[in-house]
Amino acid sequence: MDLYVHRIATDWRQAGLSPADQALCAYAEKLTRRPKTMAEADIATLRRHGFDDAAIHDATQIVGYFNYINRVADALGVDMETFTHPWERGPR
Repeated sequence: MDLYVHRIATDWRQAGLSPADQALCAYAEKLTRRPKTMAEADIATLRRHGFDDAAIHDATQIVGYFNYINRVADALGVDMETFTHPWERGPR
């Protein structure tokens, strides 16, 4: 696995991301952990970093989908596929 991907999966704040990518990660984290606190200011921050409405919409849909499907899998007790490796564990 790419060490850059591992750094992002482990702690995106310390991964050396561009300011725009950091803003996107912060947005995704807030949407995942504190969705009721989302506000227009969160979208304004992404716009300041160059994201247009289509990109913000797409990012929101992707983050929302991953949150949804993970909750469904957790609720139903779906086991991880045997061919995958959690990114946070580092290279195989």
